[in-house]
Amino acid sequence: MSTALEANMHAMVYRGPYRVRVEKKDIPKVEHPNDAIVRVTRAAICGSDLHLYHGMMPDTRVGMTFGHEFIGVVHEVGPSVETLSVGDRVMVPFNVFCGTCYFCARGLYSNCHNVNPNATAVGGIYGYSHTCGGYDGGQAEYVRVPFADVGPGLIPDWMDDDDAVLFTDALPTGYFGAQLGDIVEGDVVVVYGSGPVGLFAARSAWLMGAGRVIVVDHLDYRLEKAREFAHAETLNFTQHDDVVRHLKHVTEGLGSDVVIDAVGAEADGNLTQHVTSAKLKLQGGSPVALNWAIDTVRKGGTVAVVGAYGPLFSAVKFGDAMNKGLTLRMNQCPVKRQWPRLFEHVRNGYFKPSDIVTHHVPLEDIAEGYHMFSAKLDNCIKPLVVPSAA
Repeated sequence: MSTALEANMHAMVYRGPYRVRVEKKDIPKVEHPNDAIVRVTRAAICGSDLHLYHGMMPDTRVGMTFGHEFIGVVHEVGPSVETLSVGDRVMVPFNVFCGTCYFCARGLYSNCHNVNPNATAVGGIYGYSHTCGGYDGGQAEYVRVPFADVGPGLIPDWMDDDDAVLFTDALPTGYFGAQLGDIVEGDVVVVYGSGPVGLFAARSAWLMGAGRVIVVDHLDYRLEKAREFAHAETLNFTQHDDVVRHLKHVTEGLGSDVVIDAVGAEADGNLTQHVTSAKLKLQGGSPVALNWAIDTVRKGGTVAVVGAYGPLFSAVKFGDAMNKGLTLRMNQCPVKRQWPRLFEHVRNGYFKPSDIVTHHVPLEDIAEGYHMFSAKLDNCIKPLVVPSAA
């Protein structure tokens, strides 16, 4: 075990909706024999962090540190940790999971039953409210990683930090979205949302045999990235009176074979739905993208949902989905299950994850980073957070 750490560290701290700042907090300590303490070298601000920032997630408590995407160097290990050593360079999945429960035994790491008092609703997630277990996240200089023999993985020598941090959520979640779509050769795939997850979902759809990929968003700079990085056709929904009707028109009147919702709880496109969910908090999230997905896909098609929604009610067109005979597949991504195949794709040069990174934000400036990402300033697509110690 390493020597004792200094008393304090810098960490992002939540102070209420739209208010985050960097403060000094106690450096986390080993609380269980299988814990590790990781010195963070890269973190990221995720689109789903904005749901917390905007006050949309129940039981997001003042004083919490966000950040479920992070990598680092092992600084200290508990006495029962066997697979990690001090100095190891590790990537940590956003899922906190035990590895032994009914669900973990089936590879459903995001549905672990032993890491969250609210486990019947959601698994454990770093830095994502007490609804998801109350674990402090990695937008800090140090983070406690429970179940250290199970979750973290060693970063391959050939992988740089900017690529590695995207393996902790955005890349595997996008890939998982394409997997959930059960894409077969020649399928037409529509992806709602061209943020990082949507970009990776669109790029992954080609790897699974898609014959055509169409990405829908309302921000031109993100659609440009979808054309450049994901080699997809693009559609700005603000330029069409009825985006569903247009997509039916360009798919021979049938609709697409697969739709991937990579937007989630704060979708624009319908003022009433957006206000009742994102502003008044009367729904678990704006169902605009999901309802468009249900309407866009052909009868008998598949809708895959990897955009994040809260646990409250949402006004989803479930009757339409039933009457069209749709298959709806969704989950939080079991990150570590995706790594072996994604390692091979990246090592073989099929894509470089960090090509979507647009900004590196010092931890000390994270409040400005959140504002920039939330307000869609400076063509921000994916901001990484760099602690000063890194």
